[in-house]
Amino acid sequence: MRFVDEYRDADTARALAARIEALCEPGRAYKFMEVCGGHTHTIYKHGLEDHLPEAVTLVHGPGCPVCVIPMGRVDDAIHIAEQPDVIMTSFGDMTRVPGGRGSFQDATARGADIRMVYSPLDALKVARDNPDKRVVFMAIGFETTAPSTAMTVLRAEAERICNFSVFCNHVTIIPAIKAILDSPDLRLDGFIGPGHVSTVIGCRPYDFVARDYGKPLVVAGFEPLDVLDSIHRNLVQLARGRAAVENQYARVVPWDGNRKALAVINEVMEPRPHFEWRGLGFISHSALQMRERYAAFDAERIFQIPGGRVADPQACQCGEVLKGVLKPWECKVFGTACTPETPIGTCMVSSEGACAAYYNFGRFSRARVREATRT
Repeated sequence: MRFVDEYRDADTARALAARIEALCEPGRAYKFMEVCGGHTHTIYKHGLEDHLPEAVTLVHGPGCPVCVIPMGRVDDAIHIAEQPDVIMTSFGDMTRVPGGRGSFQDATARGADIRMVYSPLDALKVARDNPDKRVVFMAIGFETTAPSTAMTVLRAEAERICNFSVFCNHVTIIPAIKAILDSPDLRLDGFIGPGHVSTVIGCRPYDFVARDYGKPLVVAGFEPLDVLDSIHRNLVQLARGRAAVENQYARVVPWDGNRKALAVINEVMEPRPHFEWRGLGFISHSALQMRERYAAFDAERIFQIPGGRVADPQACQCGEVLKGVLKPWECKVFGTACTPETPIGTCMVSSEGACAAYYNFGRFSRARVREATRT
């Protein structure tokens, strides 16, 4: 099967692992961040950490779109859902994300009409089928999913479906990476660049990582050999004393991105002045909002929302996990009070969340294994 079996070949993986080990300088430690939650899923599902030398450490980044939504935005969405004659629609992962007033599931139990959909076009169909209701789509995700939201708004305008609106929570990856690089409590040697986002924005926007911060970044695919190859490419750059952006995922990602997708995003949306990220705080121009021209489809203009901030539970350390400061197992409630069945933080909710990946695949850091051996 093309592009599956050949990207999971065990002999090739062992050869790549040997080349990675050979590139590691004696006494030096390397830390690479996989920005995308899909990479975290691949790493722990296939046990890639077990095949890397001790000198190489992988840390999770803020690339899980569900994980970065702050609790206050969940509460705002629940407030909209509880208004008269409103049907709230969302992707399945969002239904279990905890806010200050519970999750969408809790709001449904209180009587709100909240429905799971697989795409914004499904939400538009709900609006078409329920003309007496106000249907709101909870739009989340990076630039990967923003084009489908924008296209749905254009479809709603063309069909004059006036009872449809979007509660826009789309975020953008570049400001988040810059915030990570500016963080004083995290030292990184390079990045495994996000694959899904890059299919839309391309590779060129990451140039600042190499130019301004001197760090290599390799945009990678999601198969095991893709991830290992991206680590190898990072190490080759470091060994040669250079920093550049590379496109390991060239079979899918165009260097300049998908211009049609970018154009439709720009048509319907514009950058917000600032937006709060879970764990990273407020980041300027790091999210999208509806343009004034499409105010009729903007739930934030249609409904009066509280817009308050809600602090994360004190026991939850999702923020530190999203910044790569902590491994999931270092959180004091990981696997005990916080599990996929009873999540306290968002990193345990989404299948792309680092905590859920660790928990579901039973993968624990080698550092933890060494700690347990010493004790």
